[in-house]
Amino acid sequence: MFKIGDVEIGNRVVLAPMAGVCNAAFRLTVKEFGAGLVCAEMISDKALLFGNEKTMRMLYIDENERPLSLQISGGEKDTLVEAAKYVDRNTTADIIDINMGCPVSKIIRCEAGARWLLDPEKIYDMVSAVVENVSKPVTVKMRIGWDSAHIYAVENAKMAEKAGAAAISMHGRTREQMYEGTADWDIIRQVKEAVSIPVIGNGDVTSPELAEKMLEETGVDAVMIGREALGNPWMIYRTVHYLETGDLAGEPEVEEKMEVLKLHMDRLIHLKGEKVAVMEMRKHASWYLKGIKGNGNMRKAINQAETREALAGIIDGFIDEHQGNNKQMTV
Repeated sequence: MFKIGDVEIGNRVVLAPMAGVCNAAFRLTVKEFGAGLVCAEMISDKALLFGNEKTMRMLYIDENERPLSLQISGGEKDTLVEAAKYVDRNTTADIIDINMGCPVSKIIRCEAGARWLLDPEKIYDMVSAVVENVSKPVTVKMRIGWDSAHIYAVENAKMAEKAGAAAISMHGRTREQMYEGTADWDIIRQVKEAVSIPVIGNGDVTSPELAEKMLEETGVDAVMIGREALGNPWMIYRTVHYLETGDLAGEPEVEEKMEVLKLHMDRLIHLKGEKVAVMEMRKHASWYLKGIKGNGNMRKAINQAETREALAGIIDGFIDEHQGNNKQMTV
């Protein structure tokens, strides 16, 4: 357990904020697998202030998800502060996170996301303005630098701390790397040694054993898991269990994975409606099916499904087929 401001986090495993993925249906599912903290997908400050319908729906929080961190992004102080104030006063989010790591061009063009990494003074100016105007703890999520020639991780982290940030999540890649290459855990270690607030390490935590290794090698307070949790909330459970007990839990059976896939689907339907949810579940289903032998035909069928009934039927059929194959193997 550790604390971010006055918010107690029950363990050292955090779900990363992933755009297009970390809605309430996904977050709640991951939370039930043991995540100490879940983070909502990034919200544009201006879209929030303009009352964009899709953005406003993204503010929905299930009470069973908490503690929850809600992430905002922006490049201008006035709009970022106003968006933070709205989140502070109108949502049940426990923590307000500021994105300064998103590498995509449309965010960079707005002087937001990873663009901040080139300007430590801007980090101080923007973060301190938000902190002064909200009551919830403010955190930041950043990368180690813009590119290999511009790595200001320690300086940026110090500026965030000086500005009043309650914690820092540090992704061990540069903006130039995007999501490729290797995360630099040594720079994450340097950041942890340079500040007194909690640091959450992110990057290349692809197994429970590597989560433990990051904690040991960098001294961070927690590990953040992102892409490895896609279609695989068991990664969260197995990591929490391993860190707490030293025992490595087994991988889930196919039937269990398919049942959780259906649960996730029904939650997403409740959140977004059947038509939108079924379309979105196509990508999630491919993640749940990853590594399962003989999933090719099912993936093709799922990409044609347009209703809950059709998608559930495909999933149930795959379970029956898998169970039938297992019976033949044991005869």
